[in-house]
Amino acid sequence: MKDIILKAENISKQYRLGQVGTGTLSHDLNRWWHQIRGKEDPYLKIGDTNDRSTKGTSEYVWALQDINFEVERGEVLGIIGKNGAGKSTLLKILSKVTAPTTGSIKSRGRIASLLEVGTGFNGEMTGRENIFLNGAILGMTKKEIASKLDEIIEFSGCERYIDTPVKRYSSGMTVRLAFAVAAFLEPEILVIDEVLAVGDAEFQKKAIGKMQDISREGGRTVLFVSHNMEAVKSLCTRGIIMQNGSISFVGDINEVVNNYISNNSDFESLKIYKNTNIKKINGIAKVEITGEKAFHNHNEKIQIVIEFSEGIDKCNIGIALLNANKVKVFTTVYFQEIGKAKLVCEIPSDLLLKGVYSLDVATFKNEIVYEYLNDICPFQVLDFVNDYKVYGGNIGDLKIDCKWYSN
Repeated sequence: MKDIILKAENISKQYRLGQVGTGTLSHDLNRWWHQIRGKEDPYLKIGDTNDRSTKGTSEYVWALQDINFEVERGEVLGIIGKNGAGKSTLLKILSKVTAPTTGSIKSRGRIASLLEVGTGFNGEMTGRENIFLNGAILGMTKKEIASKLDEIIEFSGCERYIDTPVKRYSSGMTVRLAFAVAAFLEPEILVIDEVLAVGDAEFQKKAIGKMQDISREGGRTVLFVSHNMEAVKSLCTRGIIMQNGSISFVGDINEVVNNYISNNSDFESLKIYKNTNIKKINGIAKVEITGEKAFHNHNEKIQIVIEFSEGIDKCNIGIALLNANKVKVFTTVYFQEIGKAKLVCEIPSDLLLKGVYSLDVATFKNEIVYEYLNDICPFQVLDFVNDYKVYGGNIGDLKIDCKWYSN
């Protein structure tokens, strides 16, 4: 039986554009008149979809509309989507910072939130005082907070400034302390928005490691919003894609990330790169992923055709394969003894796992780089090897057949 710790049922949130509050006095009176007669709010029947790229026709907009999902205890749920998709609004409702227009949130246990830099902190109070303040808000006793105090201060890395007013902290220091408070005061549900991106690389690594620990070892639940797909894949087990205020896809985190990137990439129009620069020595004129479509099965060879401009000379041709997070998976280099106008590089079949990939292509010799093309010709590998499906989670980009033997 599933142990559901958080449940969102038919959550919708409506805002009136250009106004503070619910609307004009006449609108409020109209709502009141419908309410005392036992009728539905008349303004729930109007309003545009949450699409920031269109002008719209109504002064009302649905930031969220009909959101339904469940989260199990100990699960790490990733929520991704474009800017303005409704992710932060959803987290504010889950954290009870704002109320939904319709629907309800059912949760079991304390919820700690890290939504914006400085949220929940009093700038006039010291870091130490804010730790006790946040713990009290979470319903903890002074003794419970004191028992965690040293761990919080050490993890935050703000020991030297812990008795300084928070208003004098940098945004990175504030986030460090806020995350340490939220993580170490042991809420049953931890809600983290993109705010972690404010921290430096060392802190982001520590924060992700801590979230993994509290979910795996502590059995606590984490909701994580980020545009960093690598962080989402390494931390989360399941994901949600939000689009225009609604949930468009739910599934395993790898499927969610690949679906999100695929739907936001125009593979067909980008699979051929044509260089519009003036022709020059060792310049690349065209790069193409061959095939009728930019979608390939796992067991297919993938051919990359490179055409050069006039005047090709002896030089190295390098190709780096990038994954969906723009991390280099591997690099291959070919040295031309005699300048050729066209080359083909073939990626073996049964090598790339399911995912989205692109290329860096360069011509160079010794320490001279003639041309470097970054992140071109995206393509997608569609299917997993069946034997790998049982593992789930993030299993990487490559399937390598290594030599195995016993002593």
